Amino acid sequence: MRSRPAIALLLVACGTAADSHRTVPARWEKRAPVPEARTEVSVAADDSLIYLIGGYGRGEGRRPSAPRAMLAYDPVADRWTDAGEIPEGLNHSALAAVDGTLYIIGGFRGSSRRATGAVRIYDPARGTWRDGAPMPTPRGALAVAVLDGKIHAVGGNAASGIGLETHEHGVAARDRSVGTHEVYDPAQDRWTRLEPMFTARNHLGAATLAGKIHVVGGRVPGNMELRTHEIYDPATDSWETGPPMPTGRSGIAVVAHRGRLYVFGGETVRRFSSKTFDQAERFDPGTGRWERLPPMPTGRHGLGAASFGEAIYVLGGGPRARLTLGEANERLVELP
Repeated sequence: MRSRPAIALLLVACGTAADSHRTVPARWEKRAPVPEARTEVSVAADDSLIYLIGGYGRGEGRRPSAPRAMLAYDPVADRWTDAGEIPEGLNHSALAAVDGTLYIIGGFRGSSRRATGAVRIYDPARGTWRDGAPMPTPRGALAVAVLDGKIHAVGGNAASGIGLETHEHGVAARDRSVGTHEVYDPAQDRWTRLEPMFTARNHLGAATLAGKIHVVGGRVPGNMELRTHEIYDPATDSWETGPPMPTGRSGIAVVAHRGRLYVFGGETVRRFSSKTFDQAERFDPGTGRWERLPPMPTGRHGLGAASFGEAIYVLGGGPRARLTLGEANERLVELP
């Protein structure tokens, strides 16, 4: 697939007296758009490529499709290629890369809301798929983070949330949101259940910083703008409450980059004021403070993000609330 020339957008902002969060100088650059407009995608990177899988695509009439095409983006060449197909169409799944291997965790089957616990493992060198041990608690709209070579799966909408044991999954919300925390060991092909989060939620994000897992944002019935920030310490199998996000939202993209946590986009759905967010914010564990970044050129939800080299790539997602599709590929580069 041919690349398109980049259009640089220089956005440098200064903090104001009304906002106590410092704004970090940075610029956004438009890159080659995603070849297929999608939302609710899953994104992860290895040492050479960024992969995008799943989500909703254009279907017939009002019904969205469940595209199986796996797309690979080369940030150096600014070019997309077709990387084959995933074993089944999924939306609201999670994607993680461990030692050059890709793992699809959970999600909803096809274009439905039927949760799965399936683990699909892809070897990019061979171009082959195999199944891993299924996640004990099937769920979609979850978040994953890699810590010490293991994949931690947290939160989401479980297939049977209300009927789950509270001490193992947290107190489920009426939409089957759970605080479930399970970890997958690729070397052993085995899952272990760990201490659940304080706050059951879905459409959240997670990343690893300095040996701990930070989980932010998300939604529950009646509140799609959670500012919640919880931090997991593997040494004690326990959670603590972190400083809340400046902007509460769900359907976000979260990634660790150069020792900080970055949060992009999101949405909220209200009767008269549904919207997507263009906010970009980061958390510095060294100072314990949140900072703002210049807003994204394209506000969206159901997007993905990947750290690659000195930049962060923010891919796909719906530009309007609810089920909309987008092709945006925008790169964030911080300034000295």
